[in-house]
Amino acid sequence: MIIKSIKLSNFRNYKEMEINFDDGINILYGKNAQGKTNILESAYLCATTKSHKGSKDKEMIRFGSEEAHIRTVVEKKSKTFQIDLHLRSIGSKGVAINKMPIKRAVDLFGILNIVFFSPEDLNIIKNGPAERRRFIDAELCQLDKVYLSDLAKYNKILNQRNHLLKEMNFRPDLKETLPVWEEQLVTYGKKIIERRAMFINDLNEIIVNIHSNITGGKEHIVMKYEPSTEAEAFESKLANAREKDYRFCSTSVGPHRDDMLFEVDGIDIRKFGSQGQQRTAALSLKLSEIEFVKNTIHDHPILLLDDVLSELDSDRQNYLLNSIHDIQTIITCTGLDEFVKNRFQVDKVFEVVEGEVFNERRDET
Repeated sequence: MIIKSIKLSNFRNYKEMEINFDDGINILYGKNAQGKTNILESAYLCATTKSHKGSKDKEMIRFGSEEAHIRTVVEKKSKTFQIDLHLRSIGSKGVAINKMPIKRAVDLFGILNIVFFSPEDLNIIKNGPAERRRFIDAELCQLDKVYLSDLAKYNKILNQRNHLLKEMNFRPDLKETLPVWEEQLVTYGKKIIERRAMFINDLNEIIVNIHSNITGGKEHIVMKYEPSTEAEAFESKLANAREKDYRFCSTSVGPHRDDMLFEVDGIDIRKFGSQGQQRTAALSLKLSEIEFVKNTIHDHPILLLDDVLSELDSDRQNYLLNSIHDIQTIITCTGLDEFVKNRFQVDKVFEVVEGEVFNERRDET
């Protein structure tokens, strides 16, 4: 799987831009705030219909414009796919595959699989549970359409129950309708809990060897799923928490409160690990994600590295760079020094300057 090209129109700080990638290592370099990350964001949008930053459609449209277009050409197992996204300042986005509009975003999933690695991911271990849940959901939603559907339905029902809990303060008679929503919440919540448990179990088998290699065999990591409730106990725990939820107008039990535990040699590094241990675990997690996707789709995902190298020491840099030689990778950075110093093979280099992209040989032409 490779991205052949990306064409942008009125997206972020780009008026018009088209870039053709090599199927190996591609470098986008330039000063900060020039638009490097925007290119990675456009690729992620074409894979998931969502921004990795959580931005709304209208926020990604170039200032002064009413709409933006992204066109990404993907080559996958000898087939070519053209993905077109039409972002509107008012109204929902339009998506087309090979010029055929699709009605459901879920129909796009699976064409382009992306692993996105940014400096924020290095804090996934020490940040709150929401970050770790977001990591789980982002990957599973790309790979499992059933999970995507179950999660969307669960979140919708969760919002309905929370709204109902608030309304019950003014209309106590609405309490009779609560079991109807809870029954649906439990149905989809159980499926989410079971799928997450399976995902973390599979990922745990991969991360052990990767983490051991990075640490030279000095440390042993274990990942554990920490569900708010086990699937089979969800219904009873939700019922027991009903009065508490009524007082606080919020649902206190369910997969929306799940977490992941990272233990290194028996120590919970979320709370007691050094920054170095936390960053090594985060790097191991992202590299494990790549292997998990490979095993699932029987193909290579696209790797997007957004200015991550500057945040890693030389040993972790080298391990990361040596791990991606067989994957199409698009890397953003402020300079090329690290690649020259490490004598790392780079296949194509672009300079990004104020919303324009130049080939490295632009001064010679």
